[in-house]
Amino acid sequence: MKKLPVFVLVFLGFVTQSFAQDSLALKTEKIPGEGVWLDPAIAKFPRDRFRVTAWFEDQFLGDGEGYLRRSREFTGVGRIELRRQVRDTLKTLSNESQATVNERLTALVEAGKISNLEFHWIVNGFTCHINRDHIDDLQLVPGVRMIYFAGPISNVGNTVSSDQPKQQTSVSSTEFTPDRFESPWYIRSLKADQVWKQHKITGKGILNVVHDMNFVLSPNIVVNRYRNPKEEPNGKDDSGNGLIDDLHGYDFQRDRSVLTRIPMPKTGNASSRTLHGHQCVAIICGRGTEQSPNQFGVAPESQWAGVMASQQIEAAVEWAIEAGADTYSMSFSRPNLGQYRSHWRKIMEHGAFCGVHFVSGAGNFATKGTPKYAPVPIQMRVPEDIPNVVFAAAGVHRDLSRTSFSSQGPVQWDTAHYHDGLVDKPEVAAFNFQIPLLVPSGGVIDKGVNGNSFAGPMYCGTIALVLSANPELNPWEVRQIIIDTATDIGPEGYDHQTGHGLINAFAAVSEALDRQRK
Repeated sequence: MKKLPVFVLVFLGFVTQSFAQDSLALKTEKIPGEGVWLDPAIAKFPRDRFRVTAWFEDQFLGDGEGYLRRSREFTGVGRIELRRQVRDTLKTLSNESQATVNERLTALVEAGKISNLEFHWIVNGFTCHINRDHIDDLQLVPGVRMIYFAGPISNVGNTVSSDQPKQQTSVSSTEFTPDRFESPWYIRSLKADQVWKQHKITGKGILNVVHDMNFVLSPNIVVNRYRNPKEEPNGKDDSGNGLIDDLHGYDFQRDRSVLTRIPMPKTGNASSRTLHGHQCVAIICGRGTEQSPNQFGVAPESQWAGVMASQQIEAAVEWAIEAGADTYSMSFSRPNLGQYRSHWRKIMEHGAFCGVHFVSGAGNFATKGTPKYAPVPIQMRVPEDIPNVVFAAAGVHRDLSRTSFSSQGPVQWDTAHYHDGLVDKPEVAAFNFQIPLLVPSGGVIDKGVNGNSFAGPMYCGTIALVLSANPELNPWEVRQIIIDTATDIGPEGYDHQTGHGLINAFAAVSEALDRQRK
């Protein structure tokens, strides 16, 4: 969400006074306990100025067990209607809290005690920059219940670029035919091709939001790129959401609509960082075209939009929900977040009730002696260590043996808000070694890339197929379907290296269709 100037805060305070608790679409809960909890990391941070995130007492999910409790409550409610009700409830709750704290926060901004104030509704609260000496002032804000250390202040500017590159136009598409273009081997191993041929399910109607660090474009992914119907490429905020030209996604960190930070070099030899987002999109939903006849996507007729966020994860998830996202793919890891892990988890728990399926690779941190090695139970980290609502895929070789670098569980949750203890992770496995790399110019490099960054998108594409078959399934139902239909490939039963087994897209879609018929 864009930062709000003081006069906007005052206006919000005026227009939201009329909201009453009985205007909420669904009942809400309160964070348990008394007083204001303060993250111990604030006292340990060596600089005087930093970011904090505050939670208000009133939330959709009040305690650490709320997700499982309320998912049982909403069993039988269709995903599309539940999304609307939860989204409206979260927004109303945020408006009510903003009205209550408007005067106090406006005074703190004017006094220079806080700055860069950003409200967010995905978790009822706000984020701001603050000096250590003014933490006490924040604790006195009405309704504030928890204050998290949100990290150092980023040096990346958030102003709109005056010279935004021209958006690439769309590529004409033809009717999808499963055998028209060549597909890589993982499509057959996951049995996605059987879904296309036997069930005639290809991902139609599904939007995948891909959170990454760079997106270069090619005919294979432009052909089914999401187009915001409320925006025109005119340098204006046509939709009124505070974002200019968010036609196909948004870079929230740099506050601009352009999704290519690192362009393809003229030589055509790009780094893995440059091609990372393109490859993730290609695996989820990349489609063969006459210009580039390579059928890479597990769900080739679904759509995608890109987001980049870093410290603006709340705004990115809110944008995805407003766009009607069905999946949210995250091929990245955030170590050492401490108590702030709880904030990421609450974002995604609330997002799941808004119909979004969050997906991640398990991470690549299991090889001892490497700089990024981490022991269990912190070998998987945020977001892939989040229970229930983030679906994590570990990685295997083509012969189904585990790759040595693939992160393994269990993970530990013992924060001020969540007390699960040891949690089983990952959920399932996909392929993460010597994956064919789709080059934006149209070529393919065999055995081109390694990493769980690409196992996660295979999971995401499978979910897109399942939802294309049965759009009303909620995330907790889809998770169980994919777990139940996975092919056991490790020690008998569940294990912390390959989860419940290799994803079986055909079996998962078949089960989703059976549930729809009942």
